[in-house]
Amino acid sequence: MPHLFEPITIRGITLRNRIGVSPMCMYSYIDGFSNEWQIVHLGARAVGGAGLIIAEATAVEARGRISPFDVGIWSDAHIDPLARVTSVINKNGAIAGIQIAHAGRKASSNRPWESDKPILPDKPLGWQGVGPSPIAYNEEYTVPHELSVSEIHAIQDNFRAGAQRALAAGFEWLEIHAAHGYLLHSFYSPISNKRTDDYGGSFQNRIRFLIETIRAVRPVWPEHLPLTVRISGTDWVEGGWTVEESVELARNLKLEGVDLIDCSSGGGVFNAAVPIGPGYQVPISDAVRKGANILTAAVGLITAPAQADEIIRNNRADLVLLGREMLRDPYWPLHAAQVLKQPAPVPPQYRRAF
Repeated sequence: MPHLFEPITIRGITLRNRIGVSPMCMYSYIDGFSNEWQIVHLGARAVGGAGLIIAEATAVEARGRISPFDVGIWSDAHIDPLARVTSVINKNGAIAGIQIAHAGRKASSNRPWESDKPILPDKPLGWQGVGPSPIAYNEEYTVPHELSVSEIHAIQDNFRAGAQRALAAGFEWLEIHAAHGYLLHSFYSPISNKRTDDYGGSFQNRIRFLIETIRAVRPVWPEHLPLTVRISGTDWVEGGWTVEESVELARNLKLEGVDLIDCSSGGGVFNAAVPIGPGYQVPISDAVRKGANILTAAVGLITAPAQADEIIRNNRADLVLLGREMLRDPYWPLHAAQVLKQPAPVPPQYRRAF
């Protein structure tokens, strides 16, 4: 029976345990360039014992940023600063992962501690978002530009180029961000996609953008390195995307060479009634794992060591990814190992404290 501190090997990569740091936006960068903040922030979590560190949503083009202060990977100049991040993570025993992303119609947002409203296109630092259909995320956002087929293909090319740059920067785990109402999710959700061409309407048409993006990325991402996708398992609204559709999507993604599904939810419908509570998204991971016979990661209010261990031991997920809990405690894995009486990768510099 697997447990939280049992290593796991996916393709040619072995994680020292089943604990990962979920990608969390820091909104702390200028022109998309990584900096000392990201090095310290992610390096501390590697020292803290996590097996996998996934760098936050990293935009494949400038207009694909969530905010003007997001990190990016749309030019070769972004590679070297990111390489400093992967070096620190790797030297401290964790695997460096990256989430490449496009914010779509939810782009041009403010930093959350400054305002909950978007930055309008006619304001300094603002720009127009893009999406499958001219439907705004909410009344505060402008109507997005409806992407043409040629524009869709251009963004897929940007995802491919982003994957190549991620590899050059030393990342060994790639996650495609297809959740939380951002571009790829907005295409497969019937709430935001009202197209009548090959990219809208039927289930297969709505997942086409994501499937084609995987086909663009997989040939340039080495066979020995994991390729994963974060999805929103449900929109949490009547008539929206469902867990059953997520299972079918995962089956399709597995056929395309995807190794693991990172099972999140929501984000596509403003003010959806999400039943937030401890481990509230774990049933999505459980359903996708069993229904598609694919590895999964569970996320969402996983905070206690015994809770995380139970998820792994009962085969509800293969990894647990912690977000806010890792912000509160960068050394959560070391503390969890003490609680669960498991060996932990305590750095020699810290052993006198543990």
